[in-house]
Amino acid sequence: MDRSTVTRTAENRLASLTAWDSDWSGLRVVVTGITKTGFSVADTLAELGAKVVVVAASDDDAARRAADTLRIVGVADVILGAASSTVLPLVDGEEAELVVTSPGYKPSHALLAAAAEAGIPIWGDVELAWRVRIRAGRKTAEWITITGTNGKTTTTTMVEGMLQAAGLRAIAAGNIGTPILDAVRDPQGYDVLAVELSSFQLHWCQSLEPVSSVCLNLAEDHVDWHGSYAAYAADKAKIYSNTKIACVYNAEQIETERMVQDADVQEGCRAVGFSTGIPAISMVGVVEGTLVDRAFIAERKDSAVELAHISDIGELVPRHLVANAAAAAALVRAYGLGAEHVSAGLKAYENGDHRIQAVAKAGGVLWVNDSKATNPHAAGASLSAFNPVVWIAGGLSKGVDYDGLVKAHAQRLKAVVLIGEDTTALAGALRRHAPNVPVIDTGRAHTGKEGAAGSPLFGDSLMAQAVVAAAQVAVDGDTVLMAPAAASMDQFSSYAHRGQAFINAVRELLERRASANKES
Repeated sequence: MDRSTVTRTAENRLASLTAWDSDWSGLRVVVTGITKTGFSVADTLAELGAKVVVVAASDDDAARRAADTLRIVGVADVILGAASSTVLPLVDGEEAELVVTSPGYKPSHALLAAAAEAGIPIWGDVELAWRVRIRAGRKTAEWITITGTNGKTTTTTMVEGMLQAAGLRAIAAGNIGTPILDAVRDPQGYDVLAVELSSFQLHWCQSLEPVSSVCLNLAEDHVDWHGSYAAYAADKAKIYSNTKIACVYNAEQIETERMVQDADVQEGCRAVGFSTGIPAISMVGVVEGTLVDRAFIAERKDSAVELAHISDIGELVPRHLVANAAAAAALVRAYGLGAEHVSAGLKAYENGDHRIQAVAKAGGVLWVNDSKATNPHAAGASLSAFNPVVWIAGGLSKGVDYDGLVKAHAQRLKAVVLIGEDTTALAGALRRHAPNVPVIDTGRAHTGKEGAAGSPLFGDSLMAQAVVAAAQVAVDGDTVLMAPAAASMDQFSSYAHRGQAFINAVRELLERRASANKES
């Protein structure tokens, strides 16, 4: 057979694989990656009877242990090492029929580029999970899908809480931490999955049919992975494809509404907006501190139903957290939940660590950890919640531009303390748009990488220096906000490691001050 015939045959077989009980036996698959996502993919495919070869750049103890386990469960081969992961291997002596990739692999990666050149389809773990979600003898969960540049995890967690408050068996999965394939393979099954999806995961999705979906917001991010902002936005827009009941969009950001207008959805699917202000018809919004619904009620033309009080979320509720709650409410109302379930879910919600986390208040100074603000859009949301601000910022910039962020918030900045191995882009934006704001560069001689994730790094460590520098500037009424607007991997093992270093440094500083005061 010629290449085109082989390709059509493979495509026809893949098109028939729409349930766990489809005929997956003998399907030749290459899986990229061996950490959480790659492992779950390979394990699933082996259980289905596919012939699987795993390739991964890592070759450490953890990777070798995972490889040993996968071989035991029936994976044909595991190839470790940087060089091997760049070449598309044969499977059982023949060309692969499918590649299932982990989100960290860029489309331009040599192995994926070779697969694309050969006409071999490429899926992500989410596409595979959708294809195997239907299984004889188990309930099939509906999916509610969430993406956005920022707020995904918060909104997904809120959705999970609301669903559980309604007595449904529901779990947050996907990019949030629980691999989507683990959720799909759960022996009991779920009623609903709240699925957080990154732009990386959406890039490889084709077949999803969520009951409701949302793109919370859109701002420049991950340009290095997607190649351009336009490509990043196009992948985010895929969240709305094939939605069944409601495409939820941000009424305060026209780009998300345009995504809905351009989406190919199922018959009867509605566009529903969310807002932090008074909602128009077919929206969820806020009136005098109360979350209200003008979308999922019969009398929406001239009335609204109260869903919850904003104070249900907690004491510190910045505007973007209100937006997340409104989006979550719209998503679950589309599924059919009552107002009481929205309220109960928000009351049960606990803001995760490193997301606008109040660490301490001493001497009238509020110390806030938002290490999760890994891009300018997220940092802007944090900055807008406080005034005046001593801002600790910097890190791995991922190729983004800081001019808009600094220009928008220059008036609330009292001082800026720079961290990160390369602060050139952020420092330049500060010079251009906040020339009168003092900028303190902690230097880059010391990094956090010498300690394990979450370990305390005091003394001359990077974060301790930044905290001391901020403390020398901050006075009663100020907020010291650590919202880096950048990724952490240049000097920390993760954003959580960076956030914990900040928490530890603040506590150490305040303890030293308290001790000094007692002695005096």
